[in-house]
Amino acid sequence: MREIVLDTETTGFEPADGDRIVEIGAVELFNHVPTGRTYHQYINPERMMPTSAFEVHGLGDDFLRDKPRFAAIAQAFLDFIGDDAKLVIHNAAFDMKFLNAELGWARLPLLPMERALDTLLIARRKFPGSPASLDALCRRFGVDNSGREKHGALLDSEILAEVYLELIGGRQPDFGLGVVAPQTAAEFASAWRPHPRPTRLPPLITETEAAAHAVFVEKLGEKAIWRRYS
Repeated sequence: MREIVLDTETTGFEPADGDRIVEIGAVELFNHVPTGRTYHQYINPERMMPTSAFEVHGLGDDFLRDKPRFAAIAQAFLDFIGDDAKLVIHNAAFDMKFLNAELGWARLPLLPMERALDTLLIARRKFPGSPASLDALCRRFGVDNSGREKHGALLDSEILAEVYLELIGGRQPDFGLGVVAPQTAAEFASAWRPHPRPTRLPPLITETEAAAHAVFVEKLGEKAIWRRYS
């Protein structure tokens, strides 16, 4: 199962007001294990960065001026996430709103909301009444976020990937313990052989019960089925 842990950074809170995406970061998981494949892109928002956004992102107009516009990188982004991978996002409604606004402006197909898996909602259901921000979840699970002095889409995606794995049950140990298991049923059948039990199991009936059973069998005569296996 392929999943993409995703984060965006934006100039503000509402694309309808002209806010745009300035950074996308994504991490690929396969069967809940990071593959090492990532996607990261800075984007020219085609507008001046507000002072507040500059403080949050550490990104300024000079830095973003020569970066590509979203339309220029949109297909590469879509190719990375693929057609059916779940998109694991913290506060998914926010990021999906911006991604679909940008895709719409680029005249590309929008991302169905059902592709998004919202870790914020998972955390709120699992820990009702507790803080559910990414930083709060890092503290809860002991995930190192010391490098998160400033928001960064790829760093946040990497941290969220660790938090997500904890939210769904934590990292599982290697139950194989270094033994390579047979790959097919036939190989398994040929590899396994029964062995006699080193110590015979003790009987589960009492001596009184055994004596009563012997009397019962004696009354049934010579053809009693129990006599065949005694």
